[in-house]
Order: sequence, then structure tokens, then C-alpha cells
Amino acid sequence: MQHYLNYINGEWKDSHCQLTVMNPATGAPYATVAQASIEDADLAMAGARHCVSQGLLTDIRPAQRLTWMLKAAEEIRKITEEAALVLCSENGKNLDTARDEFIEAARYFEYYAGIADKIEGISVPLGKDYINFTQYEPMGISVQIVPWNFPVSICARSLAPALAAGNAVVVKSPEVSPIAMTLLFEAIEKAGFPKGAVNLLCGKGSEVGSHLVKHSETNQIVFTGSVPTGQRILIDAAERATPSVMELGGKSAAIALADVDLDTLLSSVKVGIFYNSGQVCSAMSRLLVHRSRYDEVKNAVVDLAQSLSIGVGEDNPDLTPVVSKNQQQQILKMIESARKEGACILTGGSAPDLDGYFVSPTIIEASHEMSITQQEVFGPVLVIMPFDEEEQAIEMANGTEFGLVAGVFGEGLSQTLRVANKLVAGQIFINEWFAGGVETPFGGVGLSGFGREKGQEAIYSYVQTRNIGIRLRHNK
Repeated sequence: MQHYLNYINGEWKDSHCQLTVMNPATGAPYATVAQASIEDADLAMAGARHCVSQGLLTDIRPAQRLTWMLKAAEEIRKITEEAALVLCSENGKNLDTARDEFIEAARYFEYYAGIADKIEGISVPLGKDYINFTQYEPMGISVQIVPWNFPVSICARSLAPALAAGNAVVVKSPEVSPIAMTLLFEAIEKAGFPKGAVNLLCGKGSEVGSHLVKHSETNQIVFTGSVPTGQRILIDAAERATPSVMELGGKSAAIALADVDLDTLLSSVKVGIFYNSGQVCSAMSRLLVHRSRYDEVKNAVVDLAQSLSIGVGEDNPDLTPVVSKNQQQQILKMIESARKEGACILTGGSAPDLDGYFVSPTIIEASHEMSITQQEVFGPVLVIMPFDEEEQAIEMANGTEFGLVAGVFGEGLSQTLRVANKLVAGQIFINEWFAGGVETPFGGVGLSGFGREKGQEAIYSYVQTRNIGIRLRHNK
């Protein structure tokens, strides 16, 4: 098996311990990676602090950061085909999805390169005796903890704007799927960033991740992951009032109105809940359908689920394995709990007879108060429910503790916009799930977290505003 290293202060370093990464499609070991220690984390933080204190990213013209970032994007594009195969093997996702992660990672670097030399303050008029202006200053060291579902693209989503703003970054990769991230950093290394500007550690979250969060040199925390882990991080961050960006998942609902176009809806259901085997924080995990169309839509969604191809990622099927045995068992446990609560499993609900960590595409008819309707499953499981009135649908859609995304499907512009404006979520889709991109702000409310990633707005998560006021002295 191939062995991969951590990237610390401009050098690739091994460790005394290693982690074994499994192939979810076979359940067999795939590769090993150096398991970072507390000492490794301290070395990375020291390198990042030296980069910050010496102004290696800030005492230069911002156009230089732009140049480095465009070079990083170029290098990422060069490795996309080879690296996608690695991501496919360690993560289980299909080959096209793995390839898209690297393409999107390159796009993040290109997009924020265009902002790197345009982070400008303003002049504040205070009268003839004053000059007053603002500056945007980088946070300093940004500690970023990356999840396993989209490790490459989510890493780039936070890393690129942080670097564009002039921060040094220490990234903690996921233990389950860390290998492709080392290839991402190999490409970034070739861009020429100063030593200490980017660091990559693969260590246990309870040890290395927690140490980084509590570290006295940490100036910002960026986390994408589960609610319980995010809450623990925020408790630690509160002790030092460390600014944080939190993206903690969701239980997102799509509302299908009476005049919904069925083909449009089905297209979004397929990508909304079955893309990446449902391991998407913004997945369409609930579908609320007007009762006049309910049986028609329910039957069509069941037919869709039953038509999906299932297999290993390299073959580009519709549905691939979930990331780990633990994830598979957790999903199946939640389905079984729903069954015991009285939910109706319309299709799926089990593991197909295949090697690896597969879960059949599952459609569940459930009521609003059931746990399967309220809790994030993070798998290929869609809950479908009818509604009678518009206000009832809105109340049901908003009736969880999450608020990441939501959607409305219907032909009437006035009604879809009226409903959309009443939904509580950070991003609303109308007639297309995932109708966004690198350019569109993303983040949640409630237990889905706070702060925004993506788009121009994200850059303000990585800077602080400083005001400078000058009183002029006039010679008599």
C-alpha cells in the first residue's frame, strides 16, 4: 500500500504512527497516511505564525497572492484525472463526482484570486480636520477542520479565500478520507506560497483537532461537520473568543406545489438526495408534496429510486457506497428506528447484496414529528409527506432545528417566490436543487451554523475591519 505524509511548514513529514484508509467499495485497506501528533500540530502552528509575523503574505502587493493562487489552480487542474481516481477509491464516490471536486477546487482558487487584489477599505468623512479610513486585515492563522464527504472541494472552499485575504492556514484533514487532500496540497505546493502559509495534518479529531482549536496561536476556526462536534468546538472557542465559521448540516425540505412540473422535480430529487449517496449537508432529505399531486409524485419518486444503478465509483453508477462501515450502520439504524416509529418504507431500507458499504436508495413515508423527519441521516434516504395548504407546507419545512437550504417547485412565479420568502434557510432553490455555484454565498441558520462560505461574501469571514482616525493639525 502507498503511504502518504503530512505537509508542515513547507516540508512533507512522516510520523511514528499511521492510519489505514479503507476502500468503501470493497471494505479492504487502500492506503496509509502519517498520523499527526500534538508535536506535529505545534510545528505547523509555529510555521504559520512565522509566516504571519514576518508578513510573508501581507507585506507584498496583493497581486502576488493573486499570482500564487492562479498557479495553484493551474496545478490542481493538471492532476485532476489521476487524483480523481484516488479520491474515488478512498471515498467511494463515483468517478465523475471525484473529478468535479478537483475541478471545483481549482475554480475556488481562480475565483478568489480575482478578489485577492480588491480587498479595499473605505474613506469615512468626518470634516476638514480629520482623515478617517478603514482597512481589512487578515485574521492571522486560520485553523480549518475539513469533513470527509467532499474533502477536496470543501478544503479549497475555505483555504482559497483565507489565502486571498492574507491568512496562513493549518488544515486538519478527515481520518476517513484524507489521501486525495495530500495530492491537492502537492499541487498547491508547486504554486510557490511562502513556507508556513499552508499546512496539512491528518490526526485524530479528538486529539489534534481539539489541540488546534484550543491553541493560543489560533486566530480563527473554520469547521464543517456534525452538530455535536461543532458545539464542542464552539465551547472551546468561547474560552478565547476565537472567531469561527460553522457549517453544521441540515434537514432540508423541498416543497412541491400543486402546479409542479414532474420532470423538473424528479431531476432535482435524483441529484438532491442521491448525489454522493446522500452524503451532502444540503441534501434534499425531505419532500413535501401538495396532496392533489401526492400519489403521482410518490409513485414517480419510488420508480426513480428503484431505477438507479448501484456499484463501485470507477464505473460511474448513480449510487455508490457510503464512506465507511460505521456510516452504513448508522444509516441503517436510523431507517430501522423509523420503521419502529410507524414510518412506511416505500422502497430500499437495507444494504444490497454487494461487497463494501452500500445502502439501497430509500424512500420513506413518515409524519412530521418522527425522528427520521427531524434528524440528519446523511445517506440516500428521502422522507416524503403530503400537505394541504401553503402555510402548512411552510410550517413543516421550517419545523426543524436546521436551516441550511430549502426549495420550492412550481410553475407560478408569484407563488414560488411568496413561499420561498417565508422559508428559514441560508439558501433557497426554486425549480432546481443546487442552483448555485462557487459564486453564490452558502451557510445556514439555527443548528446549521453561521458565517458564509462561497461567493464574494465569504472573503469577509477571513478579515477583520480596522479603523484609523487622524486629527490634522493646522499651522497658524
